[in-house]
Amino acid sequence: MSTQLSDLEGQMRTLQQEAQGAIATATCLEDLEQLRIKYLGKKGSLSQVLGSMGKLDAAERPRIGALANEVKEALQASLEQTRTALQTAQIEAQLAAETLDVTMPGVFMPQGSSHPLTSTIERALDIFVGLGYTVAQGPEMESDYYNFEALNTPPDHPARDMQDTFYLPDGNLLRSHTSTVQIRYMEENEPPIRIAAPGRVYRRDTVDATHSAVFHQIEILAVDEGLTFTDLRGTIKVFLEEMFGDIPIRFRPSFFPFTEPSAEVDVQWRGRWLEVLGCGMVDPNVLKAVGYDPEVYTGFAAGFGVERFAMVLHQMADIRDLYKSDLRFLRQF
Repeated sequence: MSTQLSDLEGQMRTLQQEAQGAIATATCLEDLEQLRIKYLGKKGSLSQVLGSMGKLDAAERPRIGALANEVKEALQASLEQTRTALQTAQIEAQLAAETLDVTMPGVFMPQGSSHPLTSTIERALDIFVGLGYTVAQGPEMESDYYNFEALNTPPDHPARDMQDTFYLPDGNLLRSHTSTVQIRYMEENEPPIRIAAPGRVYRRDTVDATHSAVFHQIEILAVDEGLTFTDLRGTIKVFLEEMFGDIPIRFRPSFFPFTEPSAEVDVQWRGRWLEVLGCGMVDPNVLKAVGYDPEVYTGFAAGFGVERFAMVLHQMADIRDLYKSDLRFLRQF
């Protein structure tokens, strides 16, 4: 054996021991990859040692080649073994960091609840949607046309005195009822229609235990061929029974400029009659204003104040309690 062959074999054995020792002490996958490049890369230590094979006799080269393959396979096995161990440790560390102790008590978060106005609106709308109505909404700032004229209330009509309206400097106003939504919806849709229109309305009322300058209404409108007051009465009866239970209901003749005939509806609540809503058959002039033929179509409408319903349902004595945001009051609901 030549001295040169002996030196190459020694270098390879030393390289193998050094590399395996470094691989065994690697602490992360990034360091392990750097060791692979250092020892087995194209310009790595093993390639540099093999670069001296050209100085050997032809008969000695196969022996060095076999030894080189042996060293390479041993290092690759060490790399794979260490890589597997590091990956397993990494996964275990991640699992340990992300593990939740399901036996620990949770952080208490107090459960919220709906404001009584919100829950009353949602309860009413659920009933109307169940009856086939669609929820429709419109702007709170309106023109005189939509708030009055299209609803059969021209400028000199005495019915305007029934509502003390908030007028704005530009000639517009804050809507005094959600009937404005009915007009806008009819302008854009052909019969048959059935809508429920919830929203905030404004009137220049003196604030006291039963009145507010800002309150909420829900109005319904149905237009189709052949609708009668009997259909209106049946709809109102079903709605009020769903809201208040099986209680006595009565209809009293009344007047609204946009319905004819008109009625107010009372329920017997705690031994006395309580007015809860107004209703009536849509006046033919209102149908004409939106382009409906009153000879073909008839309709009925009804509306009520949400605050009054909330006060009845929750036995409140003062409407102002609904707007104080007093937690002592709201926690009751």
